[in-house]
Amino acid sequence: MRRIEDLETLHGLYGVPGKPALRKVAKALTPLYRDWIMASRFCILTTVGPEGTDGSPRGDDGPVVQALDTGTLLMPDWRGNNRLDSLRNIVRDGRVSLLFMVPGSNTLVRVNGTAFLTDDDTLRHRFEQRGKHPATVIVIEITEIYTQCAKALLRSDLWARNDTEGLPTVGEILADMTDGEEGGAEYDRTYNAYAMPRMW
Repeated sequence: MRRIEDLETLHGLYGVPGKPALRKVAKALTPLYRDWIMASRFCILTTVGPEGTDGSPRGDDGPVVQALDTGTLLMPDWRGNNRLDSLRNIVRDGRVSLLFMVPGSNTLVRVNGTAFLTDDDTLRHRFEQRGKHPATVIVIEITEIYTQCAKALLRSDLWARNDTEGLPTVGEILADMTDGEEGGAEYDRTYNAYAMPRMW
């Protein structure tokens, strides 16, 4: 198959972007972009490092980030599986992207920027949940912010579907990957009870 390896060829296959696609870009939080992001409880954090890229789902009971000022977002790093893929990447290469979603809305908001980690007590205490605090906070310095084209969500009809019937479960996948040493039906049955006390 033919590889497209230069920008001239790439641009020749597409038209020029429409004016709205360029004019919607902001270099910092505007009041409306701030309102939209503060309504989002879920986003995808994308990072890059020596081993490649990482996309990490982030969610919270309330806004998934806080705005420190018009140029800075704060994201708590709550308990996960301790792989630390995203955090290791940020320590070594601060480039990040965030894709914010609100269930039911076909609008997506993208933030591109750079990030660093801090264990500053004042920032960690901003995110207190049930008496607990994140181990670190991701400080995101905004380079640009804009809405994404809604066509992907319109095409997929994402929020109106439930395609879970017949999907393999995490327990089944884990059992498959470990030749039955881990996972299985018991993993699936008990996971929520295991996870709920460890959410924060």
